[in-house]
Amino acid sequence: MENTSAALFDQVILSLGTVPVTLGMALAAGSALVVLLLVLLFVSMGRATRARAEAEALASDAARDAEARLGEILKAQAEMQGRMATMAEVFGSRQAELNQAIQSRLDGMTQRLGTTMTEQTKSTHENLTRLQERLAVIDTAQNNIQALAKDVVGLQAILSNKQTRGAFGQQRMETIIADGLPMGAYAFQTTLSNGSRPDCIVHMPNDSPSLVIDAKVPLEAWNAIRAAETPEAAKVAAQQFRRDMDVHIKDVSEKYLIQGETQDTAFLFVPSESIFAEIHENFEGLVHKAHRSRLVIVSPSLLMLSIQVIQAILKDARMREQAHLIQGEVVRLMEDLGRLDQRVRSLQTHFGQTQKDIEQIVTSTDKLAKRGARIEAMEFEGGSPAEKRAALGEEADTRRAEPRGDARGDARGDNRGDIRTGQLKLRVIEDD
Repeated sequence: MENTSAALFDQVILSLGTVPVTLGMALAAGSALVVLLLVLLFVSMGRATRARAEAEALASDAARDAEARLGEILKAQAEMQGRMATMAEVFGSRQAELNQAIQSRLDGMTQRLGTTMTEQTKSTHENLTRLQERLAVIDTAQNNIQALAKDVVGLQAILSNKQTRGAFGQQRMETIIADGLPMGAYAFQTTLSNGSRPDCIVHMPNDSPSLVIDAKVPLEAWNAIRAAETPEAAKVAAQQFRRDMDVHIKDVSEKYLIQGETQDTAFLFVPSESIFAEIHENFEGLVHKAHRSRLVIVSPSLLMLSIQVIQAILKDARMREQAHLIQGEVVRLMEDLGRLDQRVRSLQTHFGQTQKDIEQIVTSTDKLAKRGARIEAMEFEGGSPAEKRAALGEEADTRRAEPRGDARGDARGDNRGDIRTGQLKLRVIEDD
């Protein structure tokens, strides 16, 4: 058995490299390992026990720390609650103040908004009122424009008819002449020495020749220019207008410019400012030809200006004609002025004499007042001899110092002085 057990223990169960491992060695190694494990287990259990003891100590310390911290936390919580209460009170008061401030600001803003809205409403109402007024003005202007359009259509109808157009130009020219010149300074449709009848002649002063004004400018071709739809038609109408104006300028120059009877220059009246401007802009050759023929093309405004110049010339001529009458009136005016100067100087002398008499009267009244004051100051019934002698001396000095008045007044004054002096002397003697 022992051999069998020994053989069994010596049996190789494995080899580690070149070293054979027997069962006994394995069992010994296992026993050693078990012992080692037990030792390790005991060591670990001791360490665990110490760890638990240390953990329990740490837990107790932690518990004590936790209790201390809990107390501190409770204390801090109480303090925090107090502070929160204080802060709640502060926040409540601040919130009330904030609510009051917000309410006051809202009230002010509401009031300002109300005022602004009121002003805006008022301004809007005023703007609407002005807008309505302007719309009314625009309506009136539109009505005027419509009426003007009708008048323009009527004017176009007038200008389209030769006879009516001539009457229209004649009427405008006559209106300007009649408004600017006095009666007798012009004549319409009068007959000249050669039998021609100009539309108007203006009588110049100082027996100078009359000024001729023609108002029958041909405008058929002008209307054709306006009505032309193509450049070729407008060009043809412009050529026709030049030919008509050439013929008319020649006729006026030959018929109305008469040596010694009319002025060397005549007026061709164009009844429209636009036509006048168009002629000077696009038909400059006609203007130069009219100047060479001693004719001046005038518009309504230029004719009005020329009439004002003629009116000034007529007024100057009438002034020169009445110059001798004016000189006579000036001479008589100077004579009246000389007499007035003499009378004023005489009145001044009388005023000086009166002033002198008044000064003398004032001097006399001053004397009378002084004498009355002295008479009132004298005591005829009493007083010492020395006082009476002093009064007599003052009276004598006053008489010597006073100026002489008139003869009668001085005589009366001297007599009264003598009487008073005599009375005073008698009284003084009696007192002595």
